[in-house]
Order: sequence, then C-alpha cells, then structure tokens
Amino acid sequence: MPRILITGMSGAGKSSLLAELGRRGYLAVDTDYDGWTRPDGLWDERRMTELLSFRIDVVVSGTVENQVDFYDRFEHVVLLSAPVEVLVERVATRTNNRYGGSPEQQDEIRRYVAEVEPLLRSGATAELDGRRPVAELADAINALV
Repeated sequence: MPRILITGMSGAGKSSLLAELGRRGYLAVDTDYDGWTRPDGLWDERRMTELLSFRIDVVVSGTVENQVDFYDRFEHVVLLSAPVEVLVERVATRTNNRYGGSPEQQDEIRRYVAEVEPLLRSGATAELDGRRPVAELADAINALV
C-alpha cells in the first residue's frame, strides 16, 4: 500500500472517504483532528515527517497550505472535487463539522474553489468526483494501490 494524500475543498467528502478506507483496513489519518494541524492552520511538520518516514502504508486526508512540502513523500495525491454549490450544500447541512455553516464561511469556500482548487489540481496525480458514492471512491483508491 503506498502513501496517498486525499485533498480537496470542505464538503468534497474527504472525511467520509477516509472513514470508509479505515473500515476497509487502511491506516487513515484525518489531519483535521488529533493535533495534526497547528493553530496557524499548517500541518505540524515534525509530526507529519515522522508519520511519513515510518509508514509506507497510510492514507492522509487534509487541505493545508504547507501540504505541498510533502508531495514528494506521497505516491499519489488525489484531489476530491465537486461543484461549488454541492460543496456549499453539504457544509451547510453536515453535523460532524461546524465549518461552513455561516454565509461568510460559504463565501470563503466559493473563493477557495476559485483560488485554491486550481493549485491542488496542478499538484494532483488523480482527481475523483466527490459526488460518487463513497464505496466507489474507495474502490478507486484501491485501484491506485
């Protein structure tokens, strides 16, 4: 199993996909939780370096500015994407994460889709449509292995 990074905008389905991969037996790390991200919004470089130095079989999920510094340590960088209105609808109705509930945060997501997603796309080795069923997305990740 190679190291895989799953990235994308809020609401694309990263956490759901990661949970499914975890159920399938993959070591899955969601960097939105458990101290992987520093207060400034960047990955904890020491901790991420340690993880990627000692694990060759991990799926990491997250979208942070300094993730590009780690791209060379992943065999695959997978962009999970969806149309912006799908993203906004998902974040407005989800119950497991409060981000995206306000109109200001939804406008921020729209801006990120325009400004950040193209950068993610340029560094990705694959792109998957986050509107697909989670099981199909997990199968697509399996196919990369």
